[in-house]
Amino acid sequence: MATAPAPTTAAPATPAAATAAPSASVPRGQVDLVDFIDWTGVECLNQDPAHPIANAFKQGYREDDGLHLASDSDEQLLIYIPFMQVIKLHSVLFKGPEEEGPKSVKLFSNKEHMGFSNVNDFPPSDNVDLSSSHLLESKPVTLKYVKFQNVRSLTMFIEDNQSGADITQIQKIALYGTTVDTTNMKDLKKIEEH
Repeated sequence: MATAPAPTTAAPATPAAATAAPSASVPRGQVDLVDFIDWTGVECLNQDPAHPIANAFKQGYREDDGLHLASDSDEQLLIYIPFMQVIKLHSVLFKGPEEEGPKSVKLFSNKEHMGFSNVNDFPPSDNVDLSSSHLLESKPVTLKYVKFQNVRSLTMFIEDNQSGADITQIQKIALYGTTVDTTNMKDLKKIEEH
């Protein structure tokens, strides 16, 4: 009889311990959207050619602490990410060094063809102010979910870094959310009248 309560108490403790680990955990009910990114359209303005965007975004690369995305001529980066299907964006995760990691990030839903000259002409869908603990502990930041319901593309403007250094470095960027069920118009067939 004493053995029956032990498994009952042990079973709930395991999920609680798993959800208590904030570092690399995906937010509950969300998925890593890396598989839904249209890599042919991804752009990053002001990236150092020796440290491109793929180092921070692509699976396998972003887990390698020796690889990172770095800015080139100043601390700002402008990243455009198109998706292969419509998504709902829940949260973002940035990992980077304490000094050169990003600090102020503006996110724009479905804004294409933005450049450094016009990025401040549009109101962002959300602003993210990252602390050094977000960067070091890989804590996802929850976004204004209602602003990211039908996202076809995401533009991220990294305005500055933690210390005001000339170069911004990002080791990992992860986007968490869900896909939106849509109809692929190419799959529809014309119904012929008889």
